[in-house]
Amino acid sequence: MIKSICVYCGSKGPNKPSHGRVAEETGKLIGQLGLKMIYGGGNTGLMGMSADAAMAAGAEVIGIIPQFLYDIEVGHRGITELKVCNSMHERKTMFFHLSDAFFILPGGYGTLDELFEIITWKYLGLHDKPIIMINPGGFWDPVLALIEHLYREQYLLRIMPTVVSTVAQAFEELGFEVRGML
Repeated sequence: MIKSICVYCGSKGPNKPSHGRVAEETGKLIGQLGLKMIYGGGNTGLMGMSADAAMAAGAEVIGIIPQFLYDIEVGHRGITELKVCNSMHERKTMFFHLSDAFFILPGGYGTLDELFEIITWKYLGLHDKPIIMINPGGFWDPVLALIEHLYREQYLLRIMPTVVSTVAQAFEELGFEVRGML
């Protein structure tokens, strides 16, 4: 049973209004469904937008940020709990242990790192938790093409996240009924 969702997304942006809507809708539905949001702890970019929307919708929001980022960025002080850890590795381990599913929203290097690590852990049999990429306007299509290329070249097995176009579809993939909630 899904009780918590880890949201991987950019601490920058949104560069497109549709990406901001995805972040806000994700947070809103997490709150409306009574779920817990786990995320990177920032208050800027898509991260901040998603956390703010989740809090406004009544969700428990737990941010996890390493000390060195906390020192140079602004950790979100308006969330339920902000955990400061020692390293990026510790942060990702905490994401994993606190989360029942993973949503990947638009983002940059950090989001890609988190995506590939959680897919790798699934490939290695360390978990069988849902991984869902929300792909507004084909944002993730180049990454999906790269994964397909690596598969065709026989460098990996086809361990693919579920790819959806809308936030509602992401929640429906987890078995939630969200029609009319956005």
